[in-house]
Amino acid sequence: AGKYTFEVATCANKTEVKHALEEIFDVDVDKVNVISVKGKKKRMGRYEGFTAAKKKAIVTLKPGSKEIEFFSGL
Repeated sequence: AGKYTFEVATCANKTEVKHALEEIFDVDVDKVNVISVKGKKKRMGRYEGFTAAKKKAIVTLKPGSKEIEFFSGL
């Protein structure tokens, strides 16, 4: 498949995500899609607020690239 989803900093852009993943995991990134997720409204009794907003990055690796190993010891 070669697609991975990461939660990234809300201020990060596609280029920063691509360079970070290539440096950390030593892979070849083909493309990056980012999604900004708004915080949901939550209540505790009569008090209400929002959960934290976050940003997700869906990363597609190039066909010849190696896979990302998260749990190699299992």
